[in-house]
Amino acid sequence: MKFFSTIFLAIKHFWLPIILTSATALTLTACNPTNFKSSAAQVPQLVSAILSDPKTFNYPLSQESPNVFPLIYEGLTTENPITGKIEPALAESWEIADDKLRFVFTLRQGLKWSDGKPLTADDVVFTFNQIYLNEAIPADARDVLRIGESRALPKVRKIDAQRIEFTTPEPFAPFLGTLGLPILPAHTLEPFIKTKDQEGKPIFLSKWGVDTPPDQIIVNGPYKLERYDTSQRVVFRRNPYYWRKGPKGEPQPYIERVVWQIVESTDTSLLQFRSGGLDTVGVSPDYFSLLKVQEEQGNFKIFNGGPATGTTFVLFNLNKGKRNGKPLVDPVKSRWFNTVEFRQAVAYAIDRQTMINNTFRGLGQPQNSPISVQSPYYLSPKEGLKVYNYNIEKAKELLLKAGFKYNNNQLIDAQGNRVRFSLLTNAGNKIREAIGSQIKQDLSKIGIQVDFTPLAWNTYTDKLSNSLDWEVSMLGLTGGLEPNDGANVWSPEGGLHMFNQKPQAGQKPIEGWEVSPWEAEIAKLYIQGARELDPAKRKEIYAETQRITQENLPFIYLVNPLSMSAVRNRFEGIQYSALGGAFWNIHEIKITN
Repeated sequence: MKFFSTIFLAIKHFWLPIILTSATALTLTACNPTNFKSSAAQVPQLVSAILSDPKTFNYPLSQESPNVFPLIYEGLTTENPITGKIEPALAESWEIADDKLRFVFTLRQGLKWSDGKPLTADDVVFTFNQIYLNEAIPADARDVLRIGESRALPKVRKIDAQRIEFTTPEPFAPFLGTLGLPILPAHTLEPFIKTKDQEGKPIFLSKWGVDTPPDQIIVNGPYKLERYDTSQRVVFRRNPYYWRKGPKGEPQPYIERVVWQIVESTDTSLLQFRSGGLDTVGVSPDYFSLLKVQEEQGNFKIFNGGPATGTTFVLFNLNKGKRNGKPLVDPVKSRWFNTVEFRQAVAYAIDRQTMINNTFRGLGQPQNSPISVQSPYYLSPKEGLKVYNYNIEKAKELLLKAGFKYNNNQLIDAQGNRVRFSLLTNAGNKIREAIGSQIKQDLSKIGIQVDFTPLAWNTYTDKLSNSLDWEVSMLGLTGGLEPNDGANVWSPEGGLHMFNQKPQAGQKPIEGWEVSPWEAEIAKLYIQGARELDPAKRKEIYAETQRITQENLPFIYLVNPLSMSAVRNRFEGIQYSALGGAFWNIHEIKITN
């Protein structure tokens, strides 16, 4: 999983770790000729608006979404977001041994990198053995590849130029899907792995940043990077060596160019769409009524994929550790945050139905689980999952039980400290800013003072994953069908175990970092769930993880909006889904006029 910064139109679905999101609006758009011109004649294109600049062009080091990688890379397999099935991508086929421990993948003939060099089994072995499985590289992908209590990693070896063997130490149900991880070019990147800097770290960690000339980024996906203008745009050009062909053998993708305009406000993106300059925009609930009446006049259609797959939540910094002798969290506040009754009281005090009615205009539903509602492993409230419906009296009862008191309607702890904390989220996201304002108001009703502070996306994510200098946050994670995609969230060592983050490779050490028993139990269950091949037994294992998360509330889940996008009618081949968005099959989408 990854952080997400936007409610976005997915272009293609990787089976990837969960990532962090900021939930605004990634829009894939066609720009007017006056907005962006190439030196050549205008070509068929999409232009996308994103809220902030990309942080890296180095896939293993990326933790945020949207990012450039679904456009420029593919893996051995891919997940079809319509059917949910694992399908061939760079691998044309695979064989699985009877013991379910050995997998042999056969690559397609004639695969090439964007520089024309052959893509072979050597690239696959390099990608896994020297990058994803290399402990010197802080790749979140490694979290979804760890197997069993020992957290062992698969073994990967080359059979011949077209075939690769993967061996797992025990059965691992999600394995086929994890091989959707992007394959990277050995002939370009291997020297960066072998060469070390003065600290003995691979110089790979400082390569392929956003300052790298785009023509040096070698890729295998439908597009390659053409240019990046800081704070303005990212431009992608069709990869002439991409492997997919149309029904008549014609090269794909059909759309020549994709441009991502960097727009720091979703309101600005909406204005650009309504003025006719953009071809598509993510439809947030506050825009739906306005856009719906303009569908015919604007020559576009609003696609509705049902509930979105991602999650939005509030979390407390539960880390009890210190850096250089200084606590990461004020010890007074840390005691509050690490009291489960306190977290439960906050959950009861947040009026999610009012949030749905006002901020989401009725176009959403309460979210109660870390697992996407589309997943067969989702546990619903009807199946017994605990929920926190708005209940001020219950919230106050829990706080008093935990030793808190009231003084002139202000909540104080047993030592007389006023309960006050800062709540962070990413700026420029109207939905999150509205949610934060409501939470501030809601919690004031139980005597808590909230200092709500939206921050620039890159500043915000640095606090969450690097400096760990934060108290309470609101953000989102991408979702999907496979629970093990969240292994980097639920493993205490995971790169996105953000409520109690262990320092990652290259970060300053933390003294006194602790793992609570319920954290360890969730991690244990995720290991068991990945090992179990029987779907019914897997469902019960993941059901238990959801019961634990809702009891202990590492995340207080909020609202799951509908996944909606508006797309101009001139695009042919849209197969919209909440899991993949409008452009997951961008290679076969055509512009009709």
